[in-house]
Amino acid sequence: MTLQRVYIVAGELSGDILGAGLMRELKARYSGVEFRGIGGPRMQSEGMESRFPLETLAVMGLVEVLKHLPELIRVRRTLKAEALAWQPDIMLGIDAPDFNLGLERQLREAGITTAHYVSPSVWAWRQGRVKGIAKSVNGMLTLLPFEAAFYREHRVPVAFVGHPLADEMPLQNDRAATRQELALALDRPVLALLPGSRANEVRFLGDTFLAAAEQLCQRQPELQVVIPAATPDRRREISMLLTHYPLLTERTTLLDGQAREAMVASDIVLLASGTAALEAMLCHRSMLVAYKMAPMTHWLAKRLVKTRWVSLPNLIAQETLVPELIQDAASPEAIAERLGAMLADDASRHALETRFATMHATLQRNASRRAAEAISQLVAGQPLETVYDE
Repeated sequence: MTLQRVYIVAGELSGDILGAGLMRELKARYSGVEFRGIGGPRMQSEGMESRFPLETLAVMGLVEVLKHLPELIRVRRTLKAEALAWQPDIMLGIDAPDFNLGLERQLREAGITTAHYVSPSVWAWRQGRVKGIAKSVNGMLTLLPFEAAFYREHRVPVAFVGHPLADEMPLQNDRAATRQELALALDRPVLALLPGSRANEVRFLGDTFLAAAEQLCQRQPELQVVIPAATPDRRREISMLLTHYPLLTERTTLLDGQAREAMVASDIVLLASGTAALEAMLCHRSMLVAYKMAPMTHWLAKRLVKTRWVSLPNLIAQETLVPELIQDAASPEAIAERLGAMLADDASRHALETRFATMHATLQRNASRRAAEAISQLVAGQPLETVYDE
């Protein structure tokens, strides 16, 4: 069996990381394999011919999607037509389930093998969606073991491949050396502040996070703050917000990217829910998750989401390891108070760092290699359940 053409549609920065790792593995297996679809800079550097910018699909929130719906429909029609004309061996959607699963279903009905990489949260809300997923994909590739168990229960072909971030990140890291690299003092506490990679996240969380950090600086004069900006646009937005917080500005190092370095250098991390929480866990750092969204989006989410937690460390552990402050609870005062208590409790922070290191080890599965093997078996028409079934 040979693999010549792979159509991949990634929806955001985390999908770009996953897609690039998978593409490297597929290129190692299949000489001359071609890639088209949507990808970011990492995927493009691996040979992706991207039809639209990566951020095209990065629309946050239930209500916000409605505003962009006509454009998203146009993009999906374009991708469908191009995929059908190109006739790939397989179409793979990476995350962005609201967009990708519809495209996958259309292409599968047209005779193209399809797969989805990164499970949507069907285990958390609207579990009936699994029936539609079964019609959309020939196989699901999950990053976490509890997700694969859900799909097996519902008889959807699935492979737990592990998480590529767990493979990339070392089981041991050096806080002191990283502080030196970032020109941070070794003997003063460090707060890493990550308000999100999307414009809407910075809009909803930026002022709250910065106000909380300024309050904490007032209480702890020795505090150092480091803020990694995910993109040049986010850096400009954060820089503008910082002009309103002069005390914080004096204590802040603003970075271009380098989110992992910021987290490794820190004693504690303040972040939005999402992949960043997983990265902080894989850096073995104590964290506080705070999140805000549009009021109507939050109103709908409260009635639809059934899971007890929103952050990945808590979901993986199935217990509350990380405090979560959502919507009205995520006030600057509440965040600063909780962060101050966490910084004062050295024993609890060190115990959590040890726990996170153990969880990290369980997710190291050489995920990109396993995902490539799953893709190979799907294209060959072999049962996906035979791929790394543990």
